[in-house]
Amino acid sequence: MSKKTIQKIIALVIVFMVLSACGFTSLLNRAAQQVKEIQSAVEKAIEPTATPPVLSQELPKPSFEPETDANQSLLEALYEHVSPGVVSIQASGAQTDGSQGTGFVVDTKGHIVTNFHVINGRDVIEVHFQSGLKSYATLIGSDIDSDLAVIKVDVDPSALVPLVFGDSDLVKVGQTVAAIGNPYGLNGTMTVGVVSARGRVLDSMRQSTAGGFFSSADTIQTDALINPGNSGGPLLNLQGEVIGVNRAIRSSGITASGDVINTGIGFAISSNVANKVVPALIEKGSFEYPYLGMTSLSNISLAMQEALELPRSTGVYISSVVAGGPAEKAGLKGGSQASQVYGHQKGGDLVIAVDGIPVKDFSEMFNYIVINKNPGEEVVFRVLRDGKEIDLTLVVEARR
Repeated sequence: MSKKTIQKIIALVIVFMVLSACGFTSLLNRAAQQVKEIQSAVEKAIEPTATPPVLSQELPKPSFEPETDANQSLLEALYEHVSPGVVSIQASGAQTDGSQGTGFVVDTKGHIVTNFHVINGRDVIEVHFQSGLKSYATLIGSDIDSDLAVIKVDVDPSALVPLVFGDSDLVKVGQTVAAIGNPYGLNGTMTVGVVSARGRVLDSMRQSTAGGFFSSADTIQTDALINPGNSGGPLLNLQGEVIGVNRAIRSSGITASGDVINTGIGFAISSNVANKVVPALIEKGSFEYPYLGMTSLSNISLAMQEALELPRSTGVYISSVVAGGPAEKAGLKGGSQASQVYGHQKGGDLVIAVDGIPVKDFSEMFNYIVINKNPGEEVVFRVLRDGKEIDLTLVVEARR
């Protein structure tokens, strides 16, 4: 309450007393009324203010639920259900060092999927099951491009717990995944993470005659910890389906003791690639990888777009075609004029769609062909050439 208000009250009280003493009733009543009005105003002025709202009550609630006991139980059930089908692989050879990795059962006939690099060059392959059962295995087939191999054990079918492939096309970035394997020989280790990206294209283990390496298609990136020894093990969704075969990690070097420094980035061959390759390995022992016979840019930066004089920065730029290869036979053209982009000439075709499906980079085009096309089948390339759109039909061949 202000000093002026207090002074008014005191003055009115004095007037009230004087008027009362002099008998001026009407003036007294008016003064009394003014006193009441000022008193009411004073009471409102000194009335305590309302409690301010609690800030946390006004903030929006999270749109997701924190992990509950049910989520925890789901992971526990997942491990109990799947881990009996995951095996430890120990391989050795007269000309190579020993190798340790992971695999998983895919049928009751004894077929087990693993990585090619786990058993490559090894004569003796041991498979150790979670139950304690151990068995020698024989190599049935391998594919150097996808880094997949199938081995087989001769054991009682009742001892086998096959895992099921899921549809990797349904995988979403951010969804929870689990990896089960044997990192550094620590059998039955489970790690949990999320899908970090889909459709990555990595170098395969096959080297071309030109000196570079072919590409390995449709790889899933994850932050679920994958270390040496996890190779060949399953990457699983929460339904217990195999959505990928763990293949590699991105490392930042080697320690003084020889250990790989893991950056937390792991890669797995997608289940849709594996589901196409594995049956061929079981049936024929090998898989014919699609071959296009072209060299292209993985991604086109704005600087590259300007240097190559391209009308857009999305699509697949063909810098060269292999003489006598599928691309050249289809009429696709590579660059023929010098440019400022190292290793790439300008004047080549820009692929903007395959079979009517738009593609914005090499990975989208390549992944589509690997999953959907076999050698001998046709694929229609829509290209931009001299400002015009042209459709060219290419017959896919097998890698040489």
